[in-house]
Amino acid sequence: MRMSKLVGKTVKESPRDAEIPSHKFMLRAGYMRQYSAGIYGLLPLGMRSVAKIEKICREEMNAIEGQEVRMPCSATKELWDETGRYQTFGKDMIRFQDRNEKQMVLNPTHEEPVVYLARTEITSYRQLPLMMYQIQSKFRDEPRPRGGLVRLREFTMKDAYSFHATEEDLKEYYDRAHAAYIRFYKRTGCKNFVSVMSDNGVFGGKYSHEFQMLVPTGEDKLISCLHCKTSSNEEIATSPFIIKKNKLEKLEKVHTPNQKTIDGLSKFLQITPDQTAKAVIFQTLSGTPVVSFVRGDLDVISAKVRNLVKSEVVPATHENLVKAGAVAGSTGPIGLNLHNCYVILDHTVVKSTNLVTGANEKDYHYTNFNAERDFLSTVKEFEKEKVIIGDIAAARAGDPCEVCENPLQETRGIEIGNIFHLGTKYTKDMECTFLDQNGKKQYPIMGCYGIGITRLLPAIIEESHDDRGPILPLPIAPYEIHLCALNRKEEIVSEESEKLYKTLSGLGYEVLFDDRDEKPGSQFADADLIGIPYRIIVSPKTLAEGCVELKYRDNRMEARKIKVTEIIDVLKSEIVAEYKNYNNV
Repeated sequence: MRMSKLVGKTVKESPRDAEIPSHKFMLRAGYMRQYSAGIYGLLPLGMRSVAKIEKICREEMNAIEGQEVRMPCSATKELWDETGRYQTFGKDMIRFQDRNEKQMVLNPTHEEPVVYLARTEITSYRQLPLMMYQIQSKFRDEPRPRGGLVRLREFTMKDAYSFHATEEDLKEYYDRAHAAYIRFYKRTGCKNFVSVMSDNGVFGGKYSHEFQMLVPTGEDKLISCLHCKTSSNEEIATSPFIIKKNKLEKLEKVHTPNQKTIDGLSKFLQITPDQTAKAVIFQTLSGTPVVSFVRGDLDVISAKVRNLVKSEVVPATHENLVKAGAVAGSTGPIGLNLHNCYVILDHTVVKSTNLVTGANEKDYHYTNFNAERDFLSTVKEFEKEKVIIGDIAAARAGDPCEVCENPLQETRGIEIGNIFHLGTKYTKDMECTFLDQNGKKQYPIMGCYGIGITRLLPAIIEESHDDRGPILPLPIAPYEIHLCALNRKEEIVSEESEKLYKTLSGLGYEVLFDDRDEKPGSQFADADLIGIPYRIIVSPKTLAEGCVELKYRDNRMEARKIKVTEIIDVLKSEIVAEYKNYNNV
């Protein structure tokens, strides 16, 4: 491709709203253009890189006996009603009416459509196991799109779904898929990525893993133990924490005027935050208040709350706070209306002694609150189902590891893929069955396997760039070779660069030819910005010596002069060797 004809010009200045390096470089280099918040279009450079990612993905999915399908982007409300997720999925789901006033959705994920397909095609245990996958657009009305292609409202995803007769068969396939993911990420040039345990969220099931690219700009917090090598997303990370236990003191109500925060309350009473119990109030999608309590020095993980009440949760409205019997700034367990709300006590609140907590009365708190004595023992039998004891606290760096008690570490990551155990949640809800060896009706057990195709490109750029632009791995770079012709007005440069471009292209190499009449500095800046691995520079100076210059975007070695008669063989040798590094994994 000649740069004079390439759609997508380079831009010198960084866009104002570009938050992270990949966002900045992909806009400036002409990989993509923004249409609206969270909505981007790919230009030829971006398309070529994403197409290469898709190709490697297909190869790995086919290698584990996946069968590619294409499901629709939209679906009817009735399909999502079969699992109840039309009501529970939340605001991320984009809903609309067609011309016949039929309620429709843009699929944010495809469990319902794939089970619809499976129940028409799977009838016997002899067909199992099987896996169907697609590479297709998803639509989610993200409240806070960010980072260019990192978090979008419309994005391309590889989603796969496997169906099994037994849990043992699913676990065996799950492990095969996990290994295929490792190969895929290595083949696409990912270096610093990990597999961590994660939350199943709205997808259900017993276990799941995320694949995270470890970069400082990642929006996910990962909690790891370097000693025993355990690692998980903050949403499910746990710790026994360090619990202080003292002799139980008498419960007392104290006046705490205008003290509505943990920090303020702690200073007022001359205590530390870990001697308090903090209230965080949510509500389910049906409007039931969920009053959660955690030790005051810790944060609440909403995903853990969601899993305990088995519903998505959002911050509570003032109306629902009042409905629960809570008083903002002075909320505590004692006096809550258990007819109208759930109460969740974190283990740190139950195990700690003599905490300070709200009295559900303006400007008053209780001191020496002990959960078992002062609250749990007073809950009536018919109210007990409304009180839940569980883990809702966020583990932090320095907290003890649950496995070995060594200090935990924090890192940041970008989620680039995930795999889930789904069980029979969807097949049962949608009455998808098969006949087993005895002719008895059974529900297939499902696994789900996702890869963020469009997200992977910026994630790789986040881990592989310098201050001039991306340093793209060969397997996903839009072109293999960037050919720069300096001072093309000189006949020898024009002739040799054209000849080299046609020869390399004829041999099947992917070449981006800078045939523009730009100054050397501009050509080199654009080449750095685009990030293609190999650069050939044709100039009057090098040609006078019968050479061209070979430069590497990753600076693995100094630029060197190669004889014009030898450059093809040198490139062939290096490119073949480079691909082997990625494919022999």
